[in-house]
Amino acid sequence: MKRAAEELRNSGIAATAVRAGEKAPDFTLPNAVGRPYHLADGLGRGPVVVTFYRGAWCPYCNLQLKMYQKILRQIHATGASLVAISPQTPDQSQAMLLHNYLEYEVLSDLGNRVGRAYGLVYPLNREMRQLYLDFGIDLSLYNGDDSWEIPLPGTFVVAQDAVIRLAFVEPDYRKRLQPAVLLAVLQKMAAAG
Repeated sequence: MKRAAEELRNSGIAATAVRAGEKAPDFTLPNAVGRPYHLADGLGRGPVVVTFYRGAWCPYCNLQLKMYQKILRQIHATGASLVAISPQTPDQSQAMLLHNYLEYEVLSDLGNRVGRAYGLVYPLNREMRQLYLDFGIDLSLYNGDDSWEIPLPGTFVVAQDAVIRLAFVEPDYRKRLQPAVLLAVLQKMAAAG
């Protein structure tokens, strides 16, 4: 897995992701109970933190989403909201939400359409597919398709004008945007008014 993360880094995929200063791709996705969430509507209320995770099967994703839950009140105190996106089916997203006691929107990006618009999607190679299957992780069951594509973990702070103020994209799935860094950016934005 370490070798696969290094190969992913060397592939240059992180350079394809949207960057700070660019306009965030708009989207509408179903939440864990099937209701549509519109980024534009979220931005109408304040900045939105958009975080992409690989799936409920990923322990690093679970840790990240729990860390963000712990700072959710502080995120809200800046006027911002938080959404988490994965290619999982709505049923899998609902299980993730309930299992981790998440109080923010968990969205299903079936087919990775939005992840692709953000420049994050890549296919797992044959060796990694077999390794995942050996671990009991069948992505076709989680994601509802046979593509074996997942997004790089990425977190974006999107201002109300839809411009990305912070873009954190990391090919090494073990590394995530730390809550303190996320809060510092949101607090700076709130102070600037």
